[in-house]
Amino acid sequence: MKYVIIIEPTGTGFSAYSPDLDGCVATGTSHSEVQRKMAEAISVHVELLRESGQEIPQPKSSAAVVEVAA
Repeated sequence: MKYVIIIEPTGTGFSAYSPDLDGCVATGTSHSEVQRKMAEAISVHVELLRESGQEIPQPKSSAAVVEVAA
């Protein structure tokens, strides 16, 4: 499955979350690190949901970048 993740800068690096997976977050010192850690976090999150018999949320969010005059 492919889940959208949102990556945001912080005072010490970056944080990320997926709008489709409540509570699934990661942090890192670089954009690539937080993306890698988020992939691991999603894998663990989905596996824990599966093991506990909970429904695994289907990916439904999407993201887009729009350009506006500033």
